[in-house]
Formats: sequence, C-alpha cells, structure tokens
Amino acid sequence: MLLTQVALLDQLLEHYAAQLGADRQAYRNHCYRVLNCAARFADDNRPETLDKLAITIAFHDLGIWTDRTFDYLAPSEQRARDYLAETGRADWAEEVGAMVREHHKLRHYHGSPLVEAMRKADWCDVSLGLLGFGLPRSYRRELRATFPNAGFHWRLVQLSLRRLLSHPLSPLPMLRY
Repeated sequence: MLLTQVALLDQLLEHYAAQLGADRQAYRNHCYRVLNCAARFADDNRPETLDKLAITIAFHDLGIWTDRTFDYLAPSEQRARDYLAETGRADWAEEVGAMVREHHKLRHYHGSPLVEAMRKADWCDVSLGLLGFGLPRSYRRELRATFPNAGFHWRLVQLSLRRLLSHPLSPLPMLRY
C-alpha cells in the first residue's frame, strides 16, 4: 500500500510552496516517490522512522529552490538541522543530516540502514526506475502512476545543463563517492 498523505511531509512542503513555485507539484511527487521507496527499503514501520524520512525527504533537494543553487546539499542539510533544532528533535540531526548529505552517494552507505534506504530510494527515482534495488517493476510503475513526474526530471536536466555551462569542471557537485 502506498503512502499518499503524510501530514508532516505535506506541512513542510507547504511551508516552502512559494520558493518551490512552479516546481511545487513536481517536487512533491518526487518526495512521495522517494518516501515510498525509502519506507520499503527501511522495512521499519515505527512512526519515528516515518517522521525522520518525511523530514529528510522534504529537505533533501530543497536548497535548489531556497538557495538557488545546484550545489544544494549543504544548504538543504542546514535547513533540515535548523528545523530539527526548532522542533525539539536535535537528537535526530546526525542521522537526518547524513541522509541529506549522502543521498547522491554512488556506492553503498555503510552505517545507518536508514541512510542507505534513503540513498537507494532517491537513486530509484532519479534514474526513472531503472535502478530498482530489488523493488518490483509493478511497484515502481504504480508509484509513477500515483505520483506523476510533472516535469521533475526535465527540471533536473535544465539545472544540470545550466550548471555544466557555468561550472564545467564541477557539473554535478552533489555526487558523492
């Protein structure tokens, strides 16, 4: 069963609706696709785990819009950490920070299983489902049907090309090895 309404995720995304602008629906759908994959990979249905994932996923790429940069990992992580401190969840900062910071890591993340679940989930979506990490194709198709792309991947192409032209020696600064 898919997660289609997670109050905490929706609340956070609504808070940044103005900054997301025309990309609001595209980013929301990306977040829900990633959330559903991460929850499956984590195989941990505790409410605390879902809250950690919702917070991480709301902030994971947000710096693209809030800080207007394609080198967005640090500003996205800082916004997540600030939110955690403001809401009395500072003890989650290291794990949530690692989930944001490492979600574009190319290789397996050793350490927190939740960080690895987030990494695989984001790659699953960014690759348009080509990287499934064991998730059934039918599940990935259902996710894309429920949460359509809405231009998210086209926006990534545009931002990548813009970054390539302005920083040819560092076109994808978010990748981690």
